[in-house]
Amino acid sequence: MCGAARSGQSDGTTMEHSSRKRGKCPICGTATVEAYRPFCSGRCADVDLGRWFSGTYRIATDERPDESDWPAVEEEES
Repeated sequence: MCGAARSGQSDGTTMEHSSRKRGKCPICGTATVEAYRPFCSGRCADVDLGRWFSGTYRIATDERPDESDWPAVEEEES
């Protein structure tokens, strides 16, 4: 990136950052923080990750799972 794009503006921001629109956290709706983008904090990032792990977020499909990928189950003798 050229040096002119990074030069400071009168309000103290750089052109690179002033042209980027600040978003809202998808979990709580507050402004995002660059370190946790697209979230506002580590807590909201962890909440989102927990939702993925628990299956809250999933893509609906009509496809059935391929049973050949399932681990073999050994039956126990009684």
